[in-house]
Order: sequence, then C-alpha cells, then structure tokens
Amino acid sequence: ITTPPMMLRRIVTAAARPSSMAGMATRAFGGAPDWHGTTILCVRKEGKTVLIGDGQVSQGSIVVKPNAKKVRRLEGGVLAGFAGSTADAFTLLERLEERLEEHPGQLTRACVDLAKAWRTDKYLRRLEAVLLVCDSKVAFEITGNGDVLEPRETEGGVSVMGVGSGGAYALSAARALADMPGVDAETIARKSMEVAADMCVYTNHNFVIETLDENDDGKEDTEEGEKEKEAK
Repeated sequence: ITTPPMMLRRIVTAAARPSSMAGMATRAFGGAPDWHGTTILCVRKEGKTVLIGDGQVSQGSIVVKPNAKKVRRLEGGVLAGFAGSTADAFTLLERLEERLEEHPGQLTRACVDLAKAWRTDKYLRRLEAVLLVCDSKVAFEITGNGDVLEPRETEGGVSVMGVGSGGAYALSAARALADMPGVDAETIARKSMEVAADMCVYTNHNFVIETLDENDDGKEDTEEGEKEKEAK
C-alpha cells in the first residue's frame, strides 16, 4: 500500500513535534530553581513546649545557607516556625501577627482566620510555605489548603508535630521517645532533630530552639550559642 505524499508529510511533521509532556518538562527545568524546605518540630511534655528547627537552605543540590533562623518568637508568648519559601513564610508571619493583634490571647482564632485568608485571597494562595505555630497550651500546623491541624496527645499528655522535608523522620523519633520516663521535652526535640538531620539531606545540625513554660516567659537557645559558652 502506497502512502500519499501529503499524508507522509503530516506523519513526519507530527513525529518531529515534541509532545506536550516534553514541553512541560522543558519549562519545568528552565523555570525557577527548586527550593527545598527545612525540618520544624514541636514537642510539648509536662508543661514545657519546645519548638526546634534546623538552619539549612538548599537550592537544588546546593546548600545556600547553613544557619538560617526559621524558628521565631512572636508577641504574646507565641512561637512560630516555617518550612518552604522564606519570603512567603515571612509574609504569612506578618499576617499572623496582625491576626494576633486583632485577637490577643486567642491563638486558635488567629490561626483559623489566617487559614481562611490564605485559602481565599488571590495573592496569599500563591504563597508556598507551611507554618507551625504554638503557645504554652496549643500547637497548630497551618497550610495553604485551609488546614489548621492540631496534634493528638498521647496517654501521658505528650503531643508532637513535625513539618518540612525531614518532618516525618523527626516526628517518628519524637513519638518513640515521648513516653519514656525521665526524658524532658527539650531532650526529645534535640534527639529527634538529630535523627532527621542524619537522614534528610535538606536538614542540618544547626538547630535553633525556642521554649515556653507555663510558669515563665520562655527562652531562646542555639547550638552556636552553646559552643560560645563552652569556649568561654
């Protein structure tokens, strides 16, 4: 059977044209760099709340910065950590602070209002980050899908929550250590983050720790600060 010349030309043209999937792949590789997040972990045990995060910022396979501060203390005894785009996270933290000023002492309401705005606002919905927010009583994970997630407490009254690229590793380790007697919240947080840093290539050992206690205003601690104290 002889193929007509016109039909033959159409077949050759179709074979030479790149597929839509190939075009999408080309655009993906030629677009913005792929920024990987961090690991943030929150542990609450025996009246003490600890929020810990690592300091690594990665761009593809390159470590851009090893000591970024992704755990911060806000007004009103609120701690916040973020994973994802740094600029997007700071924008969300500013919005959260505005909600906390509108509803002082009501972290739950402030987080729900932020999640609503994040989900419905045309500008905010483009932001790519995840927030982990806590005070001395509650902790929430806030996402761009409108989710406000609260961790489940164990029988011993311990609650843990992790987000970011190594969040699952840190969360698993924290749950394993949660009910062990004689292990406080800060020890659980440090050991769990060490596990995550050993397993996740986008997490390092430069930890920033913020703590809250039911009886005081909390404190800030870093691995670098401890090394300076030991040197003195």
